[in-house]
Amino acid sequence: MIACPKCKLPDAVLRAGFVRGRQRYLCKTCDYHFTEEKTGPTQPRRRAQTTIGDVAKAVGVASSTVSRALNGHTDISPVTRQAILDAARQLDYQPNLLAQSLKSRETHTVGVLIPDIERPFFATVVSGIQSVATEAGYRVMICQSKESYRTEVSNVQALVASQVDGLLICHSRETENFDHVKPGACRGIPVVHFDRVSNEVDSAKVILDDWNGAFKVTEHLIQQGARRIAILAGPESLLISRNRLAGYQSALRHYELPLRPEYEVHIGFQTEEAEAALDAWLALPQPPDAIFAINYTNAFDLLVALKKRRIRVPQDVAVVGFGDEFMAAMIEPGLTTVDLHPYRIGQQAARLFLEQVEQKEQFQPRTFVIAGDLIIRQSSLKGQGELFRLSI
Repeated sequence: MIACPKCKLPDAVLRAGFVRGRQRYLCKTCDYHFTEEKTGPTQPRRRAQTTIGDVAKAVGVASSTVSRALNGHTDISPVTRQAILDAARQLDYQPNLLAQSLKSRETHTVGVLIPDIERPFFATVVSGIQSVATEAGYRVMICQSKESYRTEVSNVQALVASQVDGLLICHSRETENFDHVKPGACRGIPVVHFDRVSNEVDSAKVILDDWNGAFKVTEHLIQQGARRIAILAGPESLLISRNRLAGYQSALRHYELPLRPEYEVHIGFQTEEAEAALDAWLALPQPPDAIFAINYTNAFDLLVALKKRRIRVPQDVAVVGFGDEFMAAMIEPGLTTVDLHPYRIGQQAARLFLEQVEQKEQFQPRTFVIAGDLIIRQSSLKGQGELFRLSI
């Protein structure tokens, strides 16, 4: 039984509905309405973020003095500056990045868009980007398209809306339209392309020496005695796929070997597509004696598939890839491939962004080409040979 808090009498108290989730009562004796007080544990109130005003109040100075001290201005006395820094630390003051960006129109954040963070190549590129960006005082915001054009467009729009100071992008394998990375769509922020680039956009670019790398890989197979060399190329829309195919074809012409259309297959880098291409080649009257996969993950797919079919590598079919990571040396046989130096690619992409920020309208977009190293392992050594690294 509940007593009326006004007249203290319990006999005339009636329930009278709910107010904001709490039971409401009416005392008929004194015509007084009241609600029952909560007796359970209360939710802790969310602590408000400490402001410059809070720090100023604690030290006994103006907010402008706190702001100048935190931003390193030299017109604040050492004693006052130290007192402000101590108070900021004790009060757990964190600068309001949104407010700062609205004031300066800079967020000191660079957006990075890659196809797949799980692939060691792209993870290493991001590491290279971050090493340079962090040293320059920039944070890195990473998105991945998962090889989807629609996701790529959505991610670009989200990064631009987040007011990043620049965009570093490697396109998805589905991307054929590049309107979303043109100056109008990106609100004029610096854009740097790397690896999978677009010639439709006048931007700074970091690319691999794909043509020369593919030429050297194919030449190596020819020097090992291969004469029926197939190529597992990527989507025809990708510039890297076209460049590596061109390097392969040029090597065949240089050594006066025929270009056979049945040996050229374009796939979307999927494992099942690589296996289907292999089965089609093995069914030919003259199957290939060597296969060049322009993507190293597909080269792994081929090695596994050939082993399942009890076909010897490299004695029956030699296999080479393009792009190096730790599995290339661990798999049996070790994979001959080209080291693309992804960390260096990331570093150079970040440097081009910083260069563009510094030079502003005077910046002239340029393309930086990174040469790879041919790493020869057992998967291509048809005869006796040594494992070695050859700069391309």
